[in-house]
Amino acid sequence: MLKTLFLFALTAVAEIVGCYLPYLWLKAGKSAWLLLPAAASLALFAWLLTLHPTAAGRIYAAYGGVYIGVAILWLWVVDGIKPTGWDLLGAGVAMLGMAMIMFAPRSA
Repeated sequence: MLKTLFLFALTAVAEIVGCYLPYLWLKAGKSAWLLLPAAASLALFAWLLTLHPTAAGRIYAAYGGVYIGVAILWLWVVDGIKPTGWDLLGAGVAMLGMAMIMFAPRSA
């Protein structure tokens, strides 16, 4: 379970970095050279999704919950904005949904 959560978190960071770097170029006037590591990060994101241990649709659905949690952490650490209680509650609900999707008992 920890391996799956770590892989989800790593996948989310790769996606966020891949989207944040073009954001810096477009909104903050940073160098267009940021598009190269952004593309590499998005390629890493796509590859990491293939390493997850279950069907793609289930992975995408569950990954969304982890993405929300990592994005709220990004808001705090990178953007310097402390999450509100509502932010944290929403992320917690999303993580609960992820856990239900990924770790619920299933018949073979």
